[in-house]
Amino acid sequence: MPGSAKAMAACTVGGLVATTAYTVALGSSGWLWFAWVVLALVTVGVVAARPS
Repeated sequence: MPGSAKAMAACTVGGLVATTAYTVALGSSGWLWFAWVVLALVTVGVVAARPS
């Protein structure tokens, strides 16, 4: 996995942890989860589009 894809994956995992922590501490936020899903889909796209 190239460096940019690794960075995207790390940000996605970090975002999941932050979103989960926010949900546990303050309650669910639909927009926050929506943003995380978009980030995850972009990450999947970056990983899938990398040259073989």
